[in-house]
Amino acid sequence: MKQLMTGNEAIARGVYEAGVKFASAYPGTPSTEILENIATYKEIDAEWANNEKVALEAVIGASLAGARSFASMKHVGLNVAADPIMTASYIGVNGGMVVVTADEPGQHSSQNEQDNRNYAKFGKMPMYEPSTSQECKDMVIEAFELSEKYDTPVIIRMTTRLCHSKGVVECLDRKEVGIKEYVKDVKKNLAVPAHARVMRRNVEARMQKLLQLSEETPLNRVEMNDTKIGIIASGMCINFAKEVFKKDASYLDLGFTNPLPEKLIVDFAAKVDKVYVVEENDKYIEDHVKALGVTNIVKDALPPYGEMTPDVIRQSILGISREKVPYNKELVVPRPPSFCAGCPHRGAFYQLGKRKDIVIAGDIGCYALGFAAPYNAMDYSYDMGSAISTAHGFQKVLNMKEGNTKRVVAVLGDSTFFHTGINSLIEVAYNKSNCITMILDNRITGMTGHQQNPGSGFTLQGEVTEQLDIQALVKDCGIKHIKIVNPNNLKEVEEALDWAIAIKDEPSVIITRWPCVLKKLSEQDIEEFDKPFKEKCVVNHDKCIGCKKCMKTGCPALSFNKEDKKVTIKATDCVGCEVCKQVCPKDAIVKEAK
Repeated sequence: MKQLMTGNEAIARGVYEAGVKFASAYPGTPSTEILENIATYKEIDAEWANNEKVALEAVIGASLAGARSFASMKHVGLNVAADPIMTASYIGVNGGMVVVTADEPGQHSSQNEQDNRNYAKFGKMPMYEPSTSQECKDMVIEAFELSEKYDTPVIIRMTTRLCHSKGVVECLDRKEVGIKEYVKDVKKNLAVPAHARVMRRNVEARMQKLLQLSEETPLNRVEMNDTKIGIIASGMCINFAKEVFKKDASYLDLGFTNPLPEKLIVDFAAKVDKVYVVEENDKYIEDHVKALGVTNIVKDALPPYGEMTPDVIRQSILGISREKVPYNKELVVPRPPSFCAGCPHRGAFYQLGKRKDIVIAGDIGCYALGFAAPYNAMDYSYDMGSAISTAHGFQKVLNMKEGNTKRVVAVLGDSTFFHTGINSLIEVAYNKSNCITMILDNRITGMTGHQQNPGSGFTLQGEVTEQLDIQALVKDCGIKHIKIVNPNNLKEVEEALDWAIAIKDEPSVIITRWPCVLKKLSEQDIEEFDKPFKEKCVVNHDKCIGCKKCMKTGCPALSFNKEDKKVTIKATDCVGCEVCKQVCPKDAIVKEAK
């Protein structure tokens, strides 16, 4: 049976066909759909974890117990899971273990562009880089075989284009793989220094065996055509390069990229006049080729960042730019991303942006858009869960300045709080900080597509489970001052900020609680929030004076007509959150008449 699949769907299919028993992940673009698709296979116990470290550690435990196990995450997620994966490389596996890292060349939805191939080299683990959906599926299956044969976790490195583009995949039956017996062996499985020093030697011996494999595997293959140009590439870059050069170049397509083959690279380079390495983004392969003494390599031919699309390759190597359709740039209206109409974050950021006496520490989620106009309500952002801990350090230093009255407000979502915010809040309470934390509880993991989390009350499969009470959790972290508000009620938000700022010497937490406007509401949501989003707002043009104050709420349902100087609310977008209604000085915005 053949099916059209994205790379993510093909990875999931490979996990199924490989006989995997357990899989865990934390949602993160571009990797999210991998676990969502794995969850459709009833033979696999698939679950969302609250962060990538926890996910990988659960997978390590499943592997140790004897089952084939799998974890997936976006590139920055592997930073969170770096601690366990490094030691897992030393200890090895019982049941096969594979980890997918989905990298983001071009930074479409990420805060950096790190190249996670370096993790494979750093951690001394074998790595695959598929270039098609079919290879995604096939390499997963082979990776599990290799994992068990060489006693190692295996990394599969994906990129955004491969994750989300589609190709034909031949689907086969699942291979049922039994659960291996667990045998207690502390010298193998317990990484105290005396044992780890032996493990370290074993890792080097393993890498030597894998080096020989990299020379022989058909996943590293040569395609000889015209010999004036030789292209060495991996992953999607081989497809990009072939689109440009077709048969006018020869190719070394590297699918198994740690360790990299040495003899194969040298032999290929000797057969062509010039060698170009096409890769995203670090010079992972190029540096290796240089170290092998290849002299006909064209160094630094391509940019060190961004996607190596055909246009980039064509311009960088051939100096050719494709002809573009001319247009008047002055007529193009900039359309920056914005909160959805009715987003519960809007009221919070509207009020935060009005404050001049605060520094706002941001985090990773939809709410990162709070930095932009019209709110201008965020000073900085680093990584998942960093808002609270950076706010703590920032506030500590501000407090050292004589006469300081500025306060730091950390802003993060409910899923981010569960991910890595809890530890930071404990740090705040333990070290007697006086920073303010605002947890934006929109009842779901919003940015990556509405995945369940520990606060939603449902598992990945939609089963009812324990629902974490954020207020109780915050209290147990040591916070005494807690207030819950409806973010659509601007007065409540304003009063909560006044309340928190008035608490001079202790930390406080404001929880904004309202469901994401796009969320499929549960029975609990409907009961708690009294059927939100049921009545739309309209503008009474007789009362509207064109002051545009409502436009400062940033709602995309609002538009201003320059000719009659009136605001209109688009009925198809409005959900009746009433944020604009509350800021109108002339009561020109009213609920739609039934």
